Amino acid sequence: MDEEQQIEQKSTTDRVVELINHSALHQSIKDHQKVNNLRQVQELIVFKEPDLLDNFLDEMLAFQNDRSSEVRKFIVGFIEEACKRDPDIFPKVLANLRMMFRDEAVAVQKRVIQATTQLYKVALRWICQAKEVDDLMETSWEYIRSLKNDIVALLDCENDGIRTHTIKFMEMLVILQTYPDGDSPKKTANDFALDDVPLTLKFIKPRKLEEEAKQVFDALVVFHGTPHISSINLMTCMQALVLIAKHRSEFMSRVIQALESLHANLPPTLAKSQVSSVRKHLKLQLLILMKHPAAVDYHTQISTLLTDLGATPQEISKSMPKPEELKKRARLIEEGTVSAAGNSTAPPSVKRIKLEAEEEEEEKEEEDTTASISKAATNTAIDITAEDLVPRLTTVNVTDIVLVSMLSLPDTMPAHFQASYTPIAVAGTETQIKHLARLISTQMTAAGLGKGVEEMIVKAKEQQQQDEETMQIEEAAQPKQTIQTLLGGTTADAKKKEAKNTVLFPTGFEPKSRRPRQMNLLDITRPLSEEETTQMLVYTVRRILVAGRESKALNTSISPVQVKILAGLATQFGGEISAMLKEYILEDLRAHIDIALAWLYEEYAQLQGFLQGGAVGPMEKSASSDSYVHCLNGLLMDILHKCEPRDRDGLFSRFFLEIPSITSDALIILKQYCQNELTVMNGLAILRSLVDYRPPGQLEYLQKLLELTVSPIQEVRLQSAKHAKQLHERGNFRPIIEDFALMYLRYLLEPAPPQHLFHNSPVWMEDQTKICMQLYINLLPVNHKLIHDLAVVYVGAIAEIKRTILRGLEGPVKGMGMSSPELLLLVENCPKGAETLVTRIIHILTDKTPPSSELVARVRDLYHKRVSDVRFLIPVLNGLSKKEVIAALPKLIKLNPIVVKEVFNRLLGSHVESAANFTSPVSPAELLVALHNIDPSKCDVKTVIKATSLCFAEKHVYTQEVLAVVMQQLMEQSPLPTLLMRTVIQSLSLYPKLMGFVMNILQRLIIKQVWKQKKVWEGFIKCCQRTKPQSLQVLLQLPAEQLRNVFQVSPDLQQPLVQHVSAFTDHQRAHIPESILEVLNLNRPKADDKSKPAEKDKDSSRAIALKMKRDPSRESRDSRDSSRDYSSGRSERDSWRSSSSTTKIRLATAEDSVGSQDHDA
Repeated sequence: MDEEQQIEQKSTTDRVVELINHSALHQSIKDHQKVNNLRQVQELIVFKEPDLLDNFLDEMLAFQNDRSSEVRKFIVGFIEEACKRDPDIFPKVLANLRMMFRDEAVAVQKRVIQATTQLYKVALRWICQAKEVDDLMETSWEYIRSLKNDIVALLDCENDGIRTHTIKFMEMLVILQTYPDGDSPKKTANDFALDDVPLTLKFIKPRKLEEEAKQVFDALVVFHGTPHISSINLMTCMQALVLIAKHRSEFMSRVIQALESLHANLPPTLAKSQVSSVRKHLKLQLLILMKHPAAVDYHTQISTLLTDLGATPQEISKSMPKPEELKKRARLIEEGTVSAAGNSTAPPSVKRIKLEAEEEEEEKEEEDTTASISKAATNTAIDITAEDLVPRLTTVNVTDIVLVSMLSLPDTMPAHFQASYTPIAVAGTETQIKHLARLISTQMTAAGLGKGVEEMIVKAKEQQQQDEETMQIEEAAQPKQTIQTLLGGTTADAKKKEAKNTVLFPTGFEPKSRRPRQMNLLDITRPLSEEETTQMLVYTVRRILVAGRESKALNTSISPVQVKILAGLATQFGGEISAMLKEYILEDLRAHIDIALAWLYEEYAQLQGFLQGGAVGPMEKSASSDSYVHCLNGLLMDILHKCEPRDRDGLFSRFFLEIPSITSDALIILKQYCQNELTVMNGLAILRSLVDYRPPGQLEYLQKLLELTVSPIQEVRLQSAKHAKQLHERGNFRPIIEDFALMYLRYLLEPAPPQHLFHNSPVWMEDQTKICMQLYINLLPVNHKLIHDLAVVYVGAIAEIKRTILRGLEGPVKGMGMSSPELLLLVENCPKGAETLVTRIIHILTDKTPPSSELVARVRDLYHKRVSDVRFLIPVLNGLSKKEVIAALPKLIKLNPIVVKEVFNRLLGSHVESAANFTSPVSPAELLVALHNIDPSKCDVKTVIKATSLCFAEKHVYTQEVLAVVMQQLMEQSPLPTLLMRTVIQSLSLYPKLMGFVMNILQRLIIKQVWKQKKVWEGFIKCCQRTKPQSLQVLLQLPAEQLRNVFQVSPDLQQPLVQHVSAFTDHQRAHIPESILEVLNLNRPKADDKSKPAEKDKDSSRAIALKMKRDPSRESRDSRDSSRDYSSGRSERDSWRSSSSTTKIRLATAEDSVGSQDHDA
């Protein structure tokens, strides 16, 4: 059996050795794997085989210097578990624990505080339960005390997390170093308290521990009331105080007063959500205290606080302790009092305390007499001030206080007050007045005011005086009490001093041996000659480079130390060494870029005098500067010409961003790099990064970027202008960029291109104008105020430049938008000579968008007051009124045909892709009618004819329905428009289906005596020529004289008409007047026996003629009604549809009428 145990232990040992070696020796192992290995070791030597703990303790603690904070945190946890398992190792690990407490990683510090919170109790139990206390234990306790003091001092640390763990540690101290009472929870086997500390220990005094605990508690209370405490620390401290009160009821009063003070004075730094969380936490802690039996005397205060915090009466009553518990507690207290009275004689321990006090060498710390009042005194001051305030809180006084405070009342309710305010449920009651008095008393005491503060100051002075007298008495009696007996040649003081001199060394570290005497090489060597030195240096560099090539084959690289050596030697000696190093770098520039940068930094350090030997002289500095510039330029050119394209851009960018100083030569190389169309994007990105990340030279780099905006290469110019615009939007460089853009824009005022910009160019070319405008055009949509400078330049520029400016405006003007105040201001204050520019701008703005009312108002004002050129109105035609458009038509149609077509496109909506948002002041029919009504004195007929032809060309707008409405309206005018018949003929040629409607028009024109207007009469005849044979029936309705005139003008109509009438029956011919037949050279048939019927037929023919005359007039009235419908307030498209449907009906009617007449004929 023993052999099996030995084998198992051996295997465990081997496993532990293997895990520790794997964690310690393998550099590539990851942190989590190392922690996992060490956790397995802990499981084996702490829990499975505790006998191995002492064997491997040193190896485990050696990991406390590991680079990983996770490993160091685990070692703290290992120390904690090991000490819990075997407290005898405390002396071996306490020094390690103190070292790790000062670790630079906050996480490790937190872990040490957590471990100490557990180990302090273990260490105290270990010393108190030891059969024999030796010097090592006393020294260990001194280390623990020192660590405890260091942790308590961290209550003022800046880190919230460390303060939170410190509060929990202080909570443990108070509970551990105070005596439990009858209301304390029952102790378990692992619990330890002050009553477990024996009185025989010389270096651990229960009285001192208790005093220390009360001081720690006071510190917690003070920290709890700090005005700038964070919400996390505040809630942790609140919870710690409540736990202390639950375990030690002697602190109950102080805790409740602290919570009451917090309720009255919440920290002002808390946010609204944090205030809500703190109040909820305060309410929860008060409910917990309410359940405690020792809080029965404070139920009134707690209940009032809970009511203020929004607790319901049901919640408060539910948290009250049961009456049985209160009776049981009262009975226990009574029994304890009786037993205490029975044991009136002092126990022997009191004598021991006194003897120990005589033997003890107490160390007193001087206290500042001007220190503030203690927290206990403060709480007492609160009570005294509150009692003094209660009778003073009368209705009159409270009213006066409220009225006075109204003067300083803010306009809006503060969020802090709104989050913490709870309506008062029992206002005016005695309980509420007392609570209010305590709230005011708390705030007055915190401000150092009130009766209680004054009384406590007096008491504090008296107490201080008594303490000083007691100290003097003790000092006078001290020499007698410290007489000791010499035993064995030594004293107790000597032993104590010797014990205190014992030092605990950290385990896992080898003590440093004495440093051997250094050997001075100068004493045993001779100096080398310059040639020998140079040769040895070359050999050294060559060996390092060979080793570097070999390491590359093994997928490793040159060490940082070797890189430092190479860079230093190349900088200091140059020559062959520099050539060798450069050759090595160029073998694989991507892999050796770090060496190149290190070399440059070494050169720069020598240039600035940073190297050993101080600053260099003027001559040496010039040489160093040339060396740095030569090295930098050479490396940059090598990157550009000897590096593969896929690696070149990245290396070039990294080089510029990481080199110590950028020279003017380097900027020239970068500028050349940017002017290559293949590398312009990366080059500009580098230049932009230099502006952003290298502030000392950012103005110089910005200047280079701006110079590229006037590059003759278009792609370079566009991309650099884009980067300049982005920098302009940030605002830092806005004035510089705008000044540069305006400077080049103003070059356009020169009669010839500046020679320093454009060599051997006597006249301005379009490309040169674009170069000077490029940056300005990019900035214009960002800063609209620049538009005024363009107007000034436009006025003073030559014609060629003006044309280029007009062609380049579309993009920036659209970017500015129609609502730009600066654009509207330019239109309003148009400079003399810039009218074309302003017109172009307005055209661009209104190309596919209707003009805004502000723009229309300014253009109209400009047209009427300053510029009478009607072209100004073209872009805003759709924003003008109908009357204004019709009034401007004579001038508009006189313009170039292309311009006239644009005018009609804008009025008819032909330039708009979607008609949904299009509105026009005139409808298509109104436009065509207005053209017919133009006064000949304002515009000749030929021009009007050309304009109407443009309208007829828009077939998708001028449909047969629209044209029918136009003819209807024109025919109703008096006098008839000159171009009426031309429009009728043209409409009929476009839409032959209008034949019936045209016949109706011709009949109505006969009624209106169309022959009285010569031009219209000629058009009437032409129309009859083109519409025969349908027009023959209309010609028969003409008077004889006019019919004769028709035959004179158009003889070709006579024969068809004669043939048409000859085909009539005798009865039909009888209805034709005699005068018409005479004109046609036709005789009426003779029938004597039928003379009377003939007369009747004559009368009937007259009736038919009258009827035919009446019908057109009725048709005229119907058409007039139709035109009124058309011109009603309905939308444009709906009126067209309505007119279309009406016209179709009338067309059909007219065709039926003509058809019936032909049938009768």
